[in-house]
Amino acid sequence: MSVLSDKWIKRMSKENDMISPFEEKQIRGNSISYGLSSFGYDARVSDEFKIFTNVNSEIVDPKNFKPTNFVTKKTSECIIPPNSFVLARTVEKFKIPNDILVICLGKSTYARCGIIVNVTPLEPGWEGYVTLEFSNTTPLPAKIYANEGVAQFIFLKGNEKPEVSYADRKGKYMGQTGVTLPKV
Repeated sequence: MSVLSDKWIKRMSKENDMISPFEEKQIRGNSISYGLSSFGYDARVSDEFKIFTNVNSEIVDPKNFKPTNFVTKKTSECIIPPNSFVLARTVEKFKIPNDILVICLGKSTYARCGIIVNVTPLEPGWEGYVTLEFSNTTPLPAKIYANEGVAQFIFLKGNEKPEVSYADRKGKYMGQTGVTLPKV
């Protein structure tokens, strides 16, 4: 298994729409950087956020998840309450080839502020917008900026194509378009 370079990511994004929209270089300026890096792609967070709320004093149950556990906001800046959690999605849509596994790591700018980004691996054959999970581990409110970089996606090439891809088994998160809540 090898980590794939910027050349491969660029080629696959141009030829096969693997990442769309695609930035060929790191975009910085006054933003938290996003775009192509040496061995990965820094994705952006969209402006739709689902912020956990305790208004209804409900239990968070992955087998019986209630949308009332969240407040939905469309905004350029999201404030995560202390020791709380937010769901969002990437600006970019991904289309993962059948011999590739993608892992995601949070950007150091947010990690150094106590904001943890979690994304489960993107499996071979999966496509859609990625749901991002943000945890604020601090006792203070924390801010996330929409349309700026939040996480780096690293592409790993398997030794061969799997017998069954995510698309083949009709995975429950295939083709998601917005922030997607838990499914069983």
